[in-house]
Amino acid sequence: MDQALSSRPESSIDVDALGKQAPSIQSSAFEGDSGDFDADDSIYKAVSRAAIASLVLGVLATLSVWFVPLILLPIVGLILGIVGIKNIREFPGELTGTTLACLAIAVNALFLIGSPSLHTYTYLTEVPEGYIRSSFSELKSDAYGYDYPPPSALELNGKNVFLKGYIHPTSIVSGAAQKFILVPDLGTCCFGGQPKLTHMIEVTLSGDNFARYAQRQVKIAGTLHVDTQLKPIADLQGVYYQMDADIYRGY
Repeated sequence: MDQALSSRPESSIDVDALGKQAPSIQSSAFEGDSGDFDADDSIYKAVSRAAIASLVLGVLATLSVWFVPLILLPIVGLILGIVGIKNIREFPGELTGTTLACLAIAVNALFLIGSPSLHTYTYLTEVPEGYIRSSFSELKSDAYGYDYPPPSALELNGKNVFLKGYIHPTSIVSGAAQKFILVPDLGTCCFGGQPKLTHMIEVTLSGDNFARYAQRQVKIAGTLHVDTQLKPIADLQGVYYQMDADIYRGY
């Protein structure tokens, strides 16, 4: 038997040697997997939420071209973009999105500079020559007083003025019209009803100017007439203010 055991083929498997090698093989395999996991760790990084929010506000900031109060959007977006880059640098192993944050900062900066510049240029050039800038703030009566033209409105009687407002929905029934009621804001415009008397101007367009109802601000230039007696008009109590408009911009 001893001779048989000693004469076993050299090619036979040495179980003891295999058992000793197994832990090292398994260890090597585990270490290899661990290395692969570390190499691919970047795919599990989260995109910075501040960077995403900054880009969203940058897209919404396009509205600041038309609405002045929305200039706040690119300001907040710019701050969030900077916060996003700061967070990514502090936690490089957990966060990603540097390119996204940089793009968002660029978009917000564009509208933060461009929108105020555009509104400033428009303000400085929108009043036609021969007209003075006015607004409903000069025409409105005291909030707690009698609804009657104030002294500031009486001083504008017969003068060529430029002002902006919204078309009252009941004043244009359908299609285009050369006569309508102008009111100061969207709240008065869109909800209909009877506005305050000093919050309305009966506008009559001259020439081939026609107005269509839309929920957007219009610009009017013409001669303002201030009556001390209320003029009754259809569907509304009446008006103190009338304007013969030479210029109408409904866009």
